[in-house]
Amino acid sequence: MTVHFIGAGPGAPDLITVRGRALLGRCPVCLYAGSLVHRDILSHCPPDAKVVDTAPMSLDEIIAEIRTAHTAGKDVARLHSGDLSVWSAVGEQFRRLDRLGIPYTMTPGVPAFAASAAALRRELTLPGIGQSLVLTRTTGRATKMPERETLETFAASGATLAIHLSVHVLDRIVSALLPHYGPDCPIAIVCRASWPDEAVLRGTLGTIETLAAEQPMERTATILVGPVLAAEDFSESALYDPEYRRRFRGGPSGCG
Repeated sequence: MTVHFIGAGPGAPDLITVRGRALLGRCPVCLYAGSLVHRDILSHCPPDAKVVDTAPMSLDEIIAEIRTAHTAGKDVARLHSGDLSVWSAVGEQFRRLDRLGIPYTMTPGVPAFAASAAALRRELTLPGIGQSLVLTRTTGRATKMPERETLETFAASGATLAIHLSVHVLDRIVSALLPHYGPDCPIAIVCRASWPDEAVLRGTLGTIETLAAEQPMERTATILVGPVLAAEDFSESALYDPEYRRRFRGGPSGCG
């Protein structure tokens, strides 16, 4: 018996990976985070699968369901929204399963920041403009940020920021970033990226609060900040430069 932790993606049911869908299709038990996982993804479960919404459950109750499946020798598909590597609350589940000797796997999913970039039709790393992306959040009721992980610290680098779980404190975000990026720096808020009701709000650090007041966003939103969001005057990548010699292209006369 194995517990398969699966990143279900940002929302759209067809953004689950092929591997994730295949695992889901052969597990007789599915535990899914109903508050964030699109229910259409559950159509990939076997017809007779036991499907449990874990949104109202405690960690102890979730682990109890897994232990029951383990005793019965039934594989479990454990669906989480987005990708498992960030803000997925899988770490404490892994720790419990390690103590119980229950094996598990991880299948990555499409993260929210990637779906947000797709909604904006922007590359988040551009030559000469930005080559780093910081994934961060602000202190919340459930999770306090470590002292050294502040928006001001990250903003000092000038990197592109993807700020999660923080749209409700937009005023604090703008106040922290303005001294480093300036009022003309582009910012975008993508709410429910890839869902049918996806909403996008674009502005600058100087205008975004006014715009957001006119078009309020929910907490399930990603905030992207940085010059890459509006840059047009940037160098082309050397990757496709005909003069750039690399392993798969010998020079001007080589193959692309």
